[in-house]
Amino acid sequence: MPDIAAVNGLERDAFVVLLGGVFEHAVWVAEAAWLGRPFASVSDLHAAMMAAVRAAPPDRRLAFLNGHPELAGPEARAKSMTAESVSEQGAAGLDRMPQQDADAFDRLNPAYRQKFGFPFIVAVRGRDRSEILALFETRLLCSRDEEASAVLDEIAAITRMRLDRLLSEGSI
Repeated sequence: MPDIAAVNGLERDAFVVLLGGVFEHAVWVAEAAWLGRPFASVSDLHAAMMAAVRAAPPDRRLAFLNGHPELAGPEARAKSMTAESVSEQGAAGLDRMPQQDADAFDRLNPAYRQKFGFPFIVAVRGRDRSEILALFETRLLCSRDEEASAVLDEIAAITRMRLDRLLSEGSI
């Protein structure tokens, strides 16, 4: 497990290989963050990566959001998600649930996408299925601006957990 000093010493291509999968299908986030080296901590690295997402043009940010799989959706059933998403959804039990819950996800996923234009994204690690479904219902009531903010907060939580599993804190 590399520490932040080792990450800071990586050439651009190696940095991108190591960190390119932290943000779902968005290698460009790692490419943008590389320019901000050196980082004093994993927190600083994560902040730079989130800043790249927040600074992205709206069409790129929307494409990024749409690169995320639906919860318990077709990609999950086809097992065509990234390894990180498979692990995270599996840890929340979304890969094995009663039909009633599967039906709820099948109802909520398209309703959410129709309203907001991207899939429902939530940090599922540490949450159970009932909590996730309740969040789904609640966030469907949000305005587009509220949800645009909430989804970036959830992405920040997801990606910070991924970085913490990938890197040790260390220091420079």
